[in-house]
Amino acid sequence: MTAPLLEVSDLSVRFGGDVDALRGVGFALDREESLAVVGESGAGKSTLAHCIVGLIQPPEAAGSVRLNGEELIGASAATLRSVRWRLVAIALQGAPFNPVVPVIDQVAEPLREHGGLSSSRARRRADDLARESLLDPALLRRFPHQLAGGERRKATLAMALALDPAVVILDEPAAGLDPATGRELLDRVHELRRARGFSLIAISHDLPAVARLCERTIVLYAGEVAEAGPTEHVIGRPAHPYTWALVNSYPVTSTTKDLRPIRGEPPDPRAVPSGCPFHPRCTQSETICRDRHPPLERSGGRLVACHFGGLKVLLSATLVHKAFHSGSRRLDALQAVSLTVREGESVGVVGPSGSGKTTLARVIAGDLSPDRGEVILEGERLARSWRRDARALSRRVQLVRQDPWDALSPRLTVAELVREPLDIAGAGDQQRRSAVRARLESVGLPGYGTFLEARVHELSGGQLQRIALARAIAARPKLLVADEPTSMLDASEQARLLVVLRELQVEMGLGLVLVSHDLALVRKVTDRIVVLDAGRVAEEGSSAAVSGRPRSLAARRLMEAARAFAVGDERGASERASGGGTN
Repeated sequence: MTAPLLEVSDLSVRFGGDVDALRGVGFALDREESLAVVGESGAGKSTLAHCIVGLIQPPEAAGSVRLNGEELIGASAATLRSVRWRLVAIALQGAPFNPVVPVIDQVAEPLREHGGLSSSRARRRADDLARESLLDPALLRRFPHQLAGGERRKATLAMALALDPAVVILDEPAAGLDPATGRELLDRVHELRRARGFSLIAISHDLPAVARLCERTIVLYAGEVAEAGPTEHVIGRPAHPYTWALVNSYPVTSTTKDLRPIRGEPPDPRAVPSGCPFHPRCTQSETICRDRHPPLERSGGRLVACHFGGLKVLLSATLVHKAFHSGSRRLDALQAVSLTVREGESVGVVGPSGSGKTTLARVIAGDLSPDRGEVILEGERLARSWRRDARALSRRVQLVRQDPWDALSPRLTVAELVREPLDIAGAGDQQRRSAVRARLESVGLPGYGTFLEARVHELSGGQLQRIALARAIAARPKLLVADEPTSMLDASEQARLLVVLRELQVEMGLGLVLVSHDLALVRKVTDRIVVLDAGRVAEEGSSAAVSGRPRSLAARRLMEAARAFAVGDERGASERASGGGTN
């Protein structure tokens, strides 16, 4: 086997003695291969690019960067000069153009200084490079401040391609471009890579851009590799909790749910957490994550730095059957229904009335025992039992019922309703009082004053449903099952409750099962949707796929019946399509 064109091993960068920008990064890049490096701001992406072109050297940099067999860490100025532009070139995001020199002379500079071309030949070649980079050559005669941001991006690409380097590094290749132009430029870069045969490293926080451009992806977090592998796996089916959260926070037209940020903040590079650096923000963190650094190991067709091999399965219901008997009649409410919820994931369960949605909600919440099949929560079988360990496990999943008037006792005050789960758990008085206030305020209700003494009949439906939610999260569950939580609320209260629910899920790291017949609502909140019909799973898939391209008859009927405004031309078009209207 031939050696990789670029090989990075145990690369670390420390600035000022206490800022860890990179920590033990390693990867290899073959000839004509494309690699994306992604992550939040401050993850170490640009620092990595600067190391690959030799711009950061010891004592700040340690480890190895070998390009075509040549070591660049600690290399002499002459070696670095011979490598840059010819073997590796970089197009930086903040292009360092000289403001008093025409752009054409700056694009032509590598051709003159390293290629030995005369000024006139270098200028003609610069014009050709501009055309290849989709830039009008006439714009090169301008000064940098006379070009738009996107035009400067194209000029930096032309400069990077000047000497046909073996490796081209693009830092935020589509930054400053409108979506159509950005896509056109990325397609052009792909064509040029195929035609010229160079290897490509694209550094970006723009996940769709690099997913379109690169075959492999590396995810950096706090200067370390969190996940690495084929782009279709890493971006399409992320395994590391950080990658999963990063993908789910990105706005794209292929998803229908509202944006969900990553909880917490990226770590200060001066004080990176011990163990797994992502553990303070991770929904599945355990003691081992705080105490031990996870190795980067192969899992599911990619490398993942996680003690659990990636996202854990929070709950799995397998081949669940449930029947009810009335005299001689038997009603099969659930027939071989399976459902999986991963850590931090939100799953919608939809279906027409009588499809088995509420029965499934009660089974996975532990209110009902299945006739056959099993429910596994955090690796343990969920069963109805009065044993202490079984009760402790059942408190890890909480059910928010459809009717708050039915779920909340009229004899108890608001404070007593929210405090009751804490009373059962044996929390101290001071802890209970502060927890009641915190939980009420987290759902947008007053945590003090006369509101705490109010009773059910004195409150609105929206307030009651938020009290039911506060009561459910008071037990610090890991999974929340919400059964038609907005069906009795007006549109404004419904929107308010869903916003609260989404925020709680992020901040508390909750798994969520949202049960509803309203597909228009569910698609805005959930990652995946399971469609039930007559007690069976009719369809399952991403929220975008089920709501946008439903395969089953049950899903198509729900989507057709989903609420939508039809006004003006849309209403007329609908009537014309159906043959309605008046003459």
